[in-house]
Amino acid sequence: MKEINLGHILIENRHKRGITQDELASYIGVSKAAVSKWETGTTYPDITLLPQLATYFNISIDELVGYEPQMTKEQIRDIYRKLASDFSTQPIEQVREQCQEITKKYFSCFPLLYQIGSLYVNHNTLIEDKAIAKEILEEASRLFERVKSETDDVDLAKQALNMEALCQLSLGNPKEVLNLLGEPDFSMTSTEPLLASAYHFLGNKKEARSILQVGIFQHTVILMNLLSIYLGLCLDNAETFEETGRRALAIAGAFNLNKLHPGIILPLYFTIAQGYMKLGNSEKALKTLEKYTQLATSNIYPLNFHGDEYFDLLDGWLENTLTLGSDMPRNQMMMQKSVSESIINCKVFEPLKDNVQFQNMIKRLKTLEENQ
Repeated sequence: MKEINLGHILIENRHKRGITQDELASYIGVSKAAVSKWETGTTYPDITLLPQLATYFNISIDELVGYEPQMTKEQIRDIYRKLASDFSTQPIEQVREQCQEITKKYFSCFPLLYQIGSLYVNHNTLIEDKAIAKEILEEASRLFERVKSETDDVDLAKQALNMEALCQLSLGNPKEVLNLLGEPDFSMTSTEPLLASAYHFLGNKKEARSILQVGIFQHTVILMNLLSIYLGLCLDNAETFEETGRRALAIAGAFNLNKLHPGIILPLYFTIAQGYMKLGNSEKALKTLEKYTQLATSNIYPLNFHGDEYFDLLDGWLENTLTLGSDMPRNQMMMQKSVSESIINCKVFEPLKDNVQFQNMIKRLKTLEENQ
């Protein structure tokens, strides 16, 4: 939403129609001086005159005052990039004030509200003050609740519901999560096969392939997230834990996720290494951490979503469909910092602090921050 620029819009519409200030003043029933003051921004018309002015120029009142309640996808993307960068370079409260000012201006732009809430969630763990971190999570939850309740976009409402539940879980409210999500949907329904088949019948093979590629990619990412969480529930059985990790890494290898989506593989390595430490197997923990370090310090930056030789139609979908396009929720500086600090500050790995191999990995990871 731009600032009110009624004066410029009056001048533009008056010149477009070849109307003088006298003619406009006569029609509205005011003096020429009043019109002149409106156009210079010295004063504004009485609110009761706005419908008459808009009717005269055959435009809406929103157009008359320059009111734009919705942002474009590109504008949202630019704002998110700036704010994500600000989170890594400016005080949290200062960035939070920027976010609040933006949401007030665009309180009915639900894709923007969703992204501001996501921005809060994705940077919340970096806030040292726990009270402020809690306040920001609560603020994010309220934004998601508004999006869920008010938007007409069914997919956006579902995404907002899941993010609201994530906020409540992070706030320590598991019962609220259950109330929000209800019973799990195990219907096994998916529209991708039907849509792809329909496009294929119509002779549009490329669109059919694109739909299936997107579906395979999305379901693979979801599966990797499920396996990562499941690993944490397998610590009471070393064999199940190890088999779950093996299967997860096999899927990652099959789809070349180290290159396609390293942002989801790094947390997987981290979770597996943590699990081995909790199971008392420091040797396997070190081997997994070495894989983590090799990937983290390789040529994977800047991290973003992208296709590859197999997913050759994915990039177009990312750019045209996702609000953030190929951008990750955190900017590169924050992600590199998180990649190194997650290992350095993890108490589970403290028994390894005197291990030469572990110390070498820490040094290599610290170069990520030093090279920013």
